[in-house]
Amino acid sequence: MDFVYLISSVFSVWVVLAILIIIILRSAIKFVPQNTAIVVERFGKYQKTMEAGLNFLVPLIDRVAYSQTLKEQAYDVPSQSAITKDNISLVVDGVLYLKVIDPYKTSYGVDDYIFSVTQLAQTTMRSEVGKMDLDKTFEERENLNTAIVSAINDAAMPWGVQVLRYEIKDIEPPRSVLDAMERQMKAEREKRAVILESEGKRQSEINIAEGMKQARVLAAEAEKAEQVLKAEGEAQAILAVSKAEADALSIVGRVAVTAEGQKAIQLDLADKAIQAKAAIAKESSVVLLPDSNASATNVVAEAMTIIHQLNRQQGGQPQSPVEEHS
Repeated sequence: MDFVYLISSVFSVWVVLAILIIIILRSAIKFVPQNTAIVVERFGKYQKTMEAGLNFLVPLIDRVAYSQTLKEQAYDVPSQSAITKDNISLVVDGVLYLKVIDPYKTSYGVDDYIFSVTQLAQTTMRSEVGKMDLDKTFEERENLNTAIVSAINDAAMPWGVQVLRYEIKDIEPPRSVLDAMERQMKAEREKRAVILESEGKRQSEINIAEGMKQARVLAAEAEKAEQVLKAEGEAQAILAVSKAEADALSIVGRVAVTAEGQKAIQLDLADKAIQAKAAIAKESSVVLLPDSNASATNVVAEAMTIIHQLNRQQGGQPQSPVEEHS
């Protein structure tokens, strides 16, 4: 009975020792998650900063004092009133994006870095808004955000915190200012509409005038081209007629110096003389009796005499058929 009791006691001691060893090992081994930093103190004094992965502690001596996340964090900045440079009261709220870059300074440099940075963002925002007019707060919101971030980072550097950006969510002016701004925007829109309408009318009139001008220019060019073509056609027609007449006269001249040509001329002249007298007799009520000097033979003889004289002047003396017959 005593032996069983002894064995049971020894087993109990080993179980207790195993449990104590497990507890000690468990407290000595620390797994740090990603993007997390753990500040370790030894006897109440800063010892080290453990980063992500497997880390070891001295049991019963080292302890985890602070655990800081290294992720980017977003915090809402409560709404607050601010007065612009032209004495207009605004209600402004925003969002703050920050990140812990030095866990040691964040743990020991400030009690609550989130509260401190938020308060700093509010005071900085009021200060920056006070430097601007109301219209500039809407137009230069990006510049306002940049100025707030720069001012906060300068002040929060000892806290191991970096402000990445600050975004203004809403700017709410008084109702009276909103009504005045609405009337101003309405007047501006009406002004732009009138200007656009007048510009459209002006451009339309310019287009019509340009079209009429181009039409007149094209019509004048077409008329000019038509006149040029007509003149060229008339000139070519005149040249063609002149050439034809010259060719006809040349042929007649060559044929007239021959015996056959002069006989043909005699017949043509006699025919024309008879036709002329017939026309006179037809149109006139007076009948003329031919004398010996006005007979067809005399007319032909006179014409042939003229041709004979012309031929002598050219150097040739052909004998006329009338002389042969005489």
